[in-house]
Amino acid sequence: MGLLSVPLKKPSEVDLAKPLKTLIQSNYRNLEAQQMNAIGEAISELNQLRNTAVWKVFDKQESGLELNYRYYDQLCALESKIPAQELQVPFKWKDAFDKGSIFGGRMSLTLTSIGYERTCVLFNLAALQSVVASSQSIENDEGLKQAAKLFQQSASIFSHLKTLSSAMIQGEPTPDLSQDSLAALANLMIAQAQEMFVIKAIRDNMKDLVVAKLCAQCEELYSEALRSMQRDSLRALWDKEWIPQVAGRQAAMHALTLLYHSKVSKANKAFGEEISRLQKAVELFKTAQSRSSNPTLFQEYANRAQKSLADAKKDNDFIYNEIIPDVNNLPGPGKAQLAKVLPLATPMSEDFRDLFTALVPVAVNQALAACDGRKSELVNGEIMRLREATTALNGLLSSLNLPAIVEVTASGDSLPPSLQEKASAVREKGGIGQLTDLIERLPELFTRNKEILDEAFRMLDEERDSDNQLRAQFKDRWTRTPSEKLAGTFRANGDKYRTIINNATSADKVIREKFATHKRGLELLSMTADQLTKEIPSAGAGSKSQASNSSAAQALRTLMESVETMKVERECIESELKSLTIDLKERFLGALATEGVINEPAISLSEIGKVIGPLQEQVGETLARQQVLTTEIREAHERFVSESGVSTDQRDRTLSELAAAYDVFTELQGYLQEGETFYNGLTEILLVFQSKISDYCFARKTEKEELMKDLTHESSRQAPVAVTPVIPTHHTSTTASPSSFESAAAASAPSSSSSAPAAAPYPQQMQGMPVAAGYGGNMGAMSAYTGFPPAAMMPPAYYGTYPGAYGAQHQQQQHPQQGGAPGAPNPNHPPMGW
Repeated sequence: MGLLSVPLKKPSEVDLAKPLKTLIQSNYRNLEAQQMNAIGEAISELNQLRNTAVWKVFDKQESGLELNYRYYDQLCALESKIPAQELQVPFKWKDAFDKGSIFGGRMSLTLTSIGYERTCVLFNLAALQSVVASSQSIENDEGLKQAAKLFQQSASIFSHLKTLSSAMIQGEPTPDLSQDSLAALANLMIAQAQEMFVIKAIRDNMKDLVVAKLCAQCEELYSEALRSMQRDSLRALWDKEWIPQVAGRQAAMHALTLLYHSKVSKANKAFGEEISRLQKAVELFKTAQSRSSNPTLFQEYANRAQKSLADAKKDNDFIYNEIIPDVNNLPGPGKAQLAKVLPLATPMSEDFRDLFTALVPVAVNQALAACDGRKSELVNGEIMRLREATTALNGLLSSLNLPAIVEVTASGDSLPPSLQEKASAVREKGGIGQLTDLIERLPELFTRNKEILDEAFRMLDEERDSDNQLRAQFKDRWTRTPSEKLAGTFRANGDKYRTIINNATSADKVIREKFATHKRGLELLSMTADQLTKEIPSAGAGSKSQASNSSAAQALRTLMESVETMKVERECIESELKSLTIDLKERFLGALATEGVINEPAISLSEIGKVIGPLQEQVGETLARQQVLTTEIREAHERFVSESGVSTDQRDRTLSELAAAYDVFTELQGYLQEGETFYNGLTEILLVFQSKISDYCFARKTEKEELMKDLTHESSRQAPVAVTPVIPTHHTSTTASPSSFESAAAASAPSSSSSAPAAAPYPQQMQGMPVAAGYGGNMGAMSAYTGFPPAAMMPPAYYGTYPGAYGAQHQQQQHPQQGGAPGAPNPNHPPMGW
């Protein structure tokens, strides 16, 4: 039958595993180890599926369809679960119609876009469907049915690709993915599908008028395909026999329309109409064979038409003597279209199994991260309030030498019990030596993170310099997107990381200064009990007062017990705040399924409020109680001093310094441990950031090499003149006049004045930059890493609670927006300044 099939796009080998694993690790850091292992296996399976599927099509067997259906379905499922524009995989696909030298279109295109990969896989699916359809035997119903189904599916995909391609490739695509070529291919496939229905109707001896209507519709579809294929931008694209073949089949379908409509005329005893239609049918069968350069095209039907015409003329000459009307004045049979452009099946595979069930959709993951950020912000705020209040209370007690002053009055020269307990606690926790070790480790941790970040910037600078050098060398022909645009968000986020590291060094400096200020007190508290006793000055003569049993002293002791009780309560509240969990995954999934969007702020704030509300009330109560307690402590202390006459001597000052040193020890130990955890966590984050930049640079390097090959190939080519047959530009429907077909037949002879356009410089290799750090555009996957690691993995309180260190700076950087929900916190934010 000579049905046409579409050539295949040739892919290049890629490794999905490493970039995909990096991307998932950076965006799903809350997954358990077992889930990550399952995802690792899924990534390996996807990588293997890709490498099998995209090459299997070249076997041109039906078995290749199912493999590519599965791969395409996995791409669709995965694309909804990851920020696909961050996937740095250089997908390279060659133009399906590339002849290497005839025309100057882009031979191949490399984009780091999963949407582009999906587009190319779909094209090959449609092409393979056309190959399998055209290879079916039309001698049996099963072959006809399968061919009709596959041609319709192919037409549906090409039609769908017109929208998908323009969305995924904002720059100039390869010629096969242009809007004009996709429209032409869709028209061609649907016309061939309609032809299968024509053949089926004829074979099933359906009514002549029905067959005529099917043929008329098929002729119109071939006419539309021919018009779209003859666009100036496309004529050089097709193999030389394509346009003649389509032109021939268009004429043949018109001839069949007239042949079967003549039978209707004969049945109606309109013998003049019968002869008129048969005469035109015979003429058109010859035109079809001439156009297609196939002297046997539809020869069987041409013979029938010739015989029917001879019989009709004989009967009319001897019996009916009817006048033969002009065929152009005769009505057509009408049209009936059975071949349809169908919506794409979702999923396409019959037994689709999502490999990445552990991953939720991107919108849900972003909502979860935003919710976690809101919760962390609220939790950190409450912890900050508690710690600031406790620090202020400790400062007051230290300034008043409480509780030691009450204990000193009672115990003379011996160490106050509270101080003994504090010194013992310091020694048990490693004393000043432990603080010194932690402080000395900070520079090494800082240097490690700085070196990782510096290496990331070095790779960006090297890639940028290479791009600028080639841009200067090739000038306007170096058409890919400049590195400054693509790496802008990388650099912006890298600068944010550097600011965070610099803030950490500032915090380290504050810690060192505070450590130095209280070093003597920390050294004393780290001594043994006997050594500490010797270091404490003796009590003054007036220090042993009868006032130890006074009402003021008793009141102070009671108040000190209340202080200790309140501190224990606050430790419990802080522990509950830190362990607070909220899981809104199902709520978000339900909202996405029912409404199509997730109103994360409304859902999160409502649910978080229910969980954290009671704890916030407890925080408010303890802060209010502290205000009352502070006033009572000051009043009781004034009465005690007045009644006891205790002077503030050297011993009192020393004991007060030791009490303050103990508070500083506890404070610095917590901060330093949190800081070390932060630095180690930041190392992991920066390694992922560096890995993303490495993937980006590799993708850019691959793209650069492909563009250089194209430019080198282009410069070595000459602009040949290729002669193609000129097919008539106007093809009429079944109501066309004889003169139209006569001129069309005359115009079908090749013309030496028609030639393919000379090779032109290659169009822009890549363009279309995603907006800022957002998503979208064909270069979406080239957009820089847009997030920070989840706040949940970082220490919640170190910088926010450190008095006067960098609270304001933290508030400015806490949750920069990165394309998430409005007001959503950055899902990957390091904590409070580290």
